[in-house]
Amino acid sequence: MAVVDLREHTEEFTADPYPFYAKLRESGPAHLVRTADVEEMLLIVGYEEARAALADPRLSKNWRNFDLWSGEDGNALNANMLEADPPHHTRLRKLVTREFTARRVEAMRPRVQQVADELLDSMTAKGRSSADLIDALAFPLPMTVICELLGVPDLDRDRFRAWSNEVVAPTSPEATATAASEMSVFLAELIEDKRSSPGEDLLSGLVKAREEDGDRLTSDELVGMAFLLLVAGHETTVNLISNGVRALLAHPDQLAALRADFDGLIDGAVEEMLRYDGPVETSTFRFTGEPVEIGGVSVPAGKAVLVAVGAGDRDPARYPDPDRFDIRRPTQGHLAFGHGIHFCLGAPLARMEGRIAIRSLLERCPDLAPDPEGGPLEWLPGLLIRGVRELPVRW
Repeated sequence: MAVVDLREHTEEFTADPYPFYAKLRESGPAHLVRTADVEEMLLIVGYEEARAALADPRLSKNWRNFDLWSGEDGNALNANMLEADPPHHTRLRKLVTREFTARRVEAMRPRVQQVADELLDSMTAKGRSSADLIDALAFPLPMTVICELLGVPDLDRDRFRAWSNEVVAPTSPEATATAASEMSVFLAELIEDKRSSPGEDLLSGLVKAREEDGDRLTSDELVGMAFLLLVAGHETTVNLISNGVRALLAHPDQLAALRADFDGLIDGAVEEMLRYDGPVETSTFRFTGEPVEIGGVSVPAGKAVLVAVGAGDRDPARYPDPDRFDIRRPTQGHLAFGHGIHFCLGAPLARMEGRIAIRSLLERCPDLAPDPEGGPLEWLPGLLIRGVRELPVRW
């Protein structure tokens, strides 16, 4: 089978990957591809195949078992449940689930609304009529919420944002390695602070659980968990909000429908935003633990597999007229939060933040529009996160 070289159209692909995925899907749901980072891997672009792969126990998340990136041992950030298989994953997930409860998330609803209102107060103050929506709302809202949930309200957010952006949307191997190293040291110090001065927050709960259960969580596992919760707890929601607003502004009929019936349509609108142009374009890597056949492609053991959840959610076999943005569409089963044992633990929090942020923004700014003086959009590099660095708007 021929290997498709995705490096040939990097700029166009990054700006709008969906036509490329559609063209690939016309000749099959899975393809061998080459990217700037991987010489050959399997890319899954069909919905049914993507959903099956996300729950396939033959596909491992533990890259350490495979000789694909020789010489890379990772660091404490990699000791997280997203890069683990059962039974190790089961143990980590069970521990964090015990602390990251639905009750704890729901209790934050008034605070999420308060933070959104305060940010919008600041954004629209003193006769201002334009802003970068990411800087003003989409980034600080989920960052504030996850920091308060974890118990790190005094986090240096600009520094952490730079590290986080580099890790999820790498600009160079050297910059990524530096960001990961500095973030690892910072989080290790944070864990030690929680051990000596615990609070009622989620991170203190995880540290305490380790103390009570002996070797339940190692120091590296605590750092890995803090990394995953902090980064996944804000990066995805930043781009859910900004991608969702971009979609609404590009579809005035849908924006008008939502404004006319917030109560009836906001939940479905956020789900359609997640399906249509969600914040996660592809899953993190999986690896074949044995020879497998996926979508008619035979893959030997030890190969990298990438599930393009954004492509699966545009599969016409699952969603009729998939390139149409329709906030009334039945979106059940979309893959924006994954599927199977690695389904996003923070999905309820992300949904809540998305609904509150977008509704509050549109209520506060009834004439919201793209800022014509904002210049061209700069897309985040890489295949993992789908979004832009800035979103200039005016009202």
